Amino acid sequence: MSTILITGASSGYGRETAQHFHQRGWTVIATMRRPEPGILPQSDRMRLLPLDVTDPQSIAACIMAAGPIDVLVNNAGVGMGGAFEAASLTDIRRIFETNTFGVMAMIHAVLPAMRERGSGILVNVTSSATLAAFPFSAPYTASKTAIEGFSEALVPELAPFGLKVKLVEPGLGLSTRFAENSAFDFAAHVPAAYAAHATEVFGARPAASTRESDVAEAVWRAAHDATGQLRFPAGADALELWDKRSW
Repeated sequence: MSTILITGASSGYGRETAQHFHQRGWTVIATMRRPEPGILPQSDRMRLLPLDVTDPQSIAACIMAAGPIDVLVNNAGVGMGGAFEAASLTDIRRIFETNTFGVMAMIHAVLPAMRERGSGILVNVTSSATLAAFPFSAPYTASKTAIEGFSEALVPELAPFGLKVKLVEPGLGLSTRFAENSAFDFAAHVPAAYAAHATEVFGARPAASTRESDVAEAVWRAAHDATGQLRFPAGADALELWDKRSW
């Protein structure tokens, strides 16, 4: 029986992914800052563990409690929207602490055991913002694009040890609480000088079309891929961007 550990599993893509794998017979370790009863189905194959990916002690305690895992899904993330000019460096660093360094810290924590076993899959959830330029999301895009480059470099570095690295790139979500967890309020961070431009940009932006189930299925395909594919776009809007981009 395979075991998967998912970060940021209290809602949205993480929770849906946890349910997706659990329904298919996997043992799931769903992690979140504050585990609460009822967030996910009760089962001997569903464990909830506290985890703050920005806290080294929390990471160490979680990995110790989890035991051996076959797949790590780095899903925890926070959003950031608004004009870059209005963003504070404190907020930008906070975004990178979760979206970039949090991912690196989790992989750093699980790598020794996976390498010794000679198997393991690392799935990093990024964003369709890495596939096309989205104005008014520059710091967020940078935090996710950094993980794309990081993941690409890890593929050949870890391949000799039997480890795989995958990227899942969700489009704009229809029903996720991701925006509620953002550390930056778009409406409050668009200076008057940018207002007309921002209205034009967001008026022309495609409607959200990515479902939570799209992302869960993409993670499932990534975890089972045997072709060497790195990127797995998730959602109709992400797939559209993917088709337009030349790799």
